[in-house]
Amino acid sequence: MPEETSKPVKRLLDPIDRISEILFGLVMALTITCSFSVGGGGRTEVHQMLIGALGCNVAWGAIDAVLHWLACFHAHGQKIVALRAVRDAENPEKAYSVIVEALPPLIASVMTPVEFEAIRQKLRDSPEPPQRPRLTKDEWLGGLGVFLLVVISTLPLVLPFVFVHDPTRALRISNGIAVLLLFLTGYVYGYHTGHRPLRSGLIMTIIGGAMVGLTIALGG
Repeated sequence: MPEETSKPVKRLLDPIDRISEILFGLVMALTITCSFSVGGGGRTEVHQMLIGALGCNVAWGAIDAVLHWLACFHAHGQKIVALRAVRDAENPEKAYSVIVEALPPLIASVMTPVEFEAIRQKLRDSPEPPQRPRLTKDEWLGGLGVFLLVVISTLPLVLPFVFVHDPTRALRISNGIAVLLLFLTGYVYGYHTGHRPLRSGLIMTIIGGAMVGLTIALGG
């Protein structure tokens, strides 16, 4: 536990984090492009839509990055508090309860009192934890990765409006790309979570479409 306080909570972003950020970026971009289909318009309206889509995802990408850093900072703080609680516990039973809370439930349920005591002794003999939590280099880079994923996921949906001069045709191409990306996102999600990739791809496409519809309906 003391060594973990100086290591990243996550090494950059795990696959599920990346999938979540890409899905979020797609939904936000689709909200803008689908709203454009209601009124249609010429190149001026297309230009305004492009600025809106990119600006929206840049803003939300920055917010997500900050939230990522806050979550990492909070996780480090919890580890420091838990380590101090184990070291300062008045009796072994109190220390064991802190260790149980810090471990995954499945692992904690199969551990014996002897193993808990071994962990307690190692934590008591470990170096002093840092006075306050701090972010690691990988966590700073992870936040930057969150920002880039949200912003970059916008580009495939808006590029048709840049290269195709007919707004209606560009919108159809953009929507087709969005459906494909939603399916691929779900496929990869299923692969990493042990679900059927094809089924996960279809479900993610449906969920993404529903999220877009709900966002538009609520004025987002």
